[in-house]
Amino acid sequence: MRRYDRTRQLLALGLAFLAGEVDAVGFSLAGGYFTSFMSGNTTRLGVELLGSATLPPIPLMLIGCFVTGVTAGTLVAIHFPGRHKRLLLGCVALWLGAATLALFREHKFLFLGAAALAMGMANNVFSRDGAVTVGVTYMTGALVRTGQGIALRLLGRPADDTRGYPTLWLSLATGAVCGAALFTIDPVAAAGCAAALAVLLLVFASWIETRKA
Repeated sequence: MRRYDRTRQLLALGLAFLAGEVDAVGFSLAGGYFTSFMSGNTTRLGVELLGSATLPPIPLMLIGCFVTGVTAGTLVAIHFPGRHKRLLLGCVALWLGAATLALFREHKFLFLGAAALAMGMANNVFSRDGAVTVGVTYMTGALVRTGQGIALRLLGRPADDTRGYPTLWLSLATGAVCGAALFTIDPVAAAGCAAALAVLLLVFASWIETRKA
């Protein structure tokens, strides 16, 4: 996180909030599956494989759509390095808009697939040479860096490189709370708010990239 300036850090926090919101909506809708947390879906897949003679479709679909989104996002980031943030966030906004429309038409399966694909693409917003530099939809790494920072401070050693990760985790957690709260009011509105937030992040990313130019 510290390698980026304040505006890019704010963009990363906004993306983490978005991921938490989308994941909470998907989790509530799918009964315990995730649109961005593929470790959880993989665990569910393993457990369900043991108790079923058939392949469970939802975790397989979510994992497949997420990987597809990451693949497509990586290609965009590599081919358009100077403007990949706005291009990727444009795609994320479109897919979340499509997910909202699918949910409005009561196509839950399509919503989950489109949302997972969008979250896969979002992970490439902060990337360099095809490698993700800030994971914005999964927080295991952020929590590891937080724990490492605590240990270094206890030892009296510098831990500047670990700053920002607790805030990143908190941003995703806050987004999850907001997404869950909105879902209890109106699931379609919750999905629509996520799509609208993606548009706002697109505008912010466009300003960042054009300002640099």
